[in-house]
Amino acid sequence: MAILTSFAAQIFYAFTIVFLFMIFVMPRMIKLAHKHDFTDKPTERKKHSHPMPLSGGLAMFLAFLVGFIFFVIYRDPAMPAILIGAAMIVSVGLVDDYSKIKGKEFPVWPRLLVQIGAASVAFAGGIRFTGFFNHFAGHYQYLPIALQFMLTVLWIIGLVNVFNFMDGLDGLSGLLAMVAGSTFFVVALHMGQRETAFLSAVFVAMVAGFLRYNMPPAKVYMGDSGAYLLGFVLAAISLHGAFKQATVVSLAIPMLAMGVPIFDGMLVVMRRLIAKKPAHIADSTDITHLHFRLLKRGLSPKFTVLLIFLISVCLSLTSIVLYLAFN
Repeated sequence: MAILTSFAAQIFYAFTIVFLFMIFVMPRMIKLAHKHDFTDKPTERKKHSHPMPLSGGLAMFLAFLVGFIFFVIYRDPAMPAILIGAAMIVSVGLVDDYSKIKGKEFPVWPRLLVQIGAASVAFAGGIRFTGFFNHFAGHYQYLPIALQFMLTVLWIIGLVNVFNFMDGLDGLSGLLAMVAGSTFFVVALHMGQRETAFLSAVFVAMVAGFLRYNMPPAKVYMGDSGAYLLGFVLAAISLHGAFKQATVVSLAIPMLAMGVPIFDGMLVVMRRLIAKKPAHIADSTDITHLHFRLLKRGLSPKFTVLLIFLISVCLSLTSIVLYLAFN
């Protein structure tokens, strides 16, 4: 009981410190963004009325860094690889944000190469999809190393980009990430994966602190750097947590917990390819995201975010119920 209490207290301290750090640092990052004009200007596609600070992603990474160093990094030899990959992904996101501020489109290939590099670092550190449990043979089936690498890289890059796709309305991407992170936290506790639970707690605290300033009406945007960070860390948590058990049910947990961004991203890419449009370039036409489609049907931005959030909560609760029912 004393050990359990100590563990619960450490989780509480980790969450509280990261959350309070976000509350402390975000106003300062907002002022810094305004001072250096690191802001997202209104355009025909972006309907906000005034320039919005794009420093949310950097603030989130700083909070994640604090929580990671004090509560996570020493718990598992694979953890430093997550931090290095996250730093890489945030860096390229900041370059992407800066390019947009200057009215330029950062080329897709440098972005993709850095994303592959970050995923490769995670893979080398042990954050990887190794195989699955073969129920017919009664043992764990390891995949060839080349296939492990390919699946791991595709999973990480995919999540990095689908969370960036979902960052179209105030609070939306952050809420979806918080739901997924909370789901992974609950499942990690039940699996006895304490290191994954700590990583999830730090992540959820970081996102919760950010949402304090990003819920409608937003005072700051996360930018590509923040969206990339959300996708990368959630990919790492799922690979280090639920995917480790690799049963049919555990494999379904991340797919359901992140079901909205995953399936929305897949449909958007397919529609853009069918329409012979670049899959990576955002637009607000009728071939794009769920939130834009709901807005076109007359829903308000706030109700659209609430509806998508509730769908995500239902999917996540379903994943937890399925896991508990079969374990």
